[in-house]
Amino acid sequence: MAEQGTTIGPVDYLIVQFPGNRFTGRIVPELVDLEKNGIIRVIDLVFLMRDESGKLVNVEAKNLEGEAGAAYQELAKGTNEWFSEADIEFFAEDLPKNSSAARLLFEKVWAIRFKEALQAADARMIEMGRIPPETMEKAGMSMIRERGV
Repeated sequence: MAEQGTTIGPVDYLIVQFPGNRFTGRIVPELVDLEKNGIIRVIDLVFLMRDESGKLVNVEAKNLEGEAGAAYQELAKGTNEWFSEADIEFFAEDLPKNSSAARLLFEKVWAIRFKEALQAADARMIEMGRIPPETMEKAGMSMIRERGV
């Protein structure tokens, strides 16, 4: 793997909602495992909580308390505050009352070596995109994957 800061892999964000303000640390082990295995690197992680009256609370992962906070502490050690206040405000606009959400910014570390190989071959990236898994399932991709084609 390249030294951090030399080559950067693709960066994605993900927003997950927890209706009823019921989020725990159950997703943390998988995120930690993905980091330890060099698949992703968590760059920033922000939690928003809106209570039943509509009051909004913005919490960085490293500042979470309670059971969920303890679970997120290891993951939050390497994060930086990349999301601006404007990003967070935009993210919070559609958050319903009595719900929480997490916004995750992560680098696809697995792609760094391939990117370096492209650069070494004097290749140039023309375009990159993402097709949602639901779209692929509708197109029959899950059946193709099961058959090994």
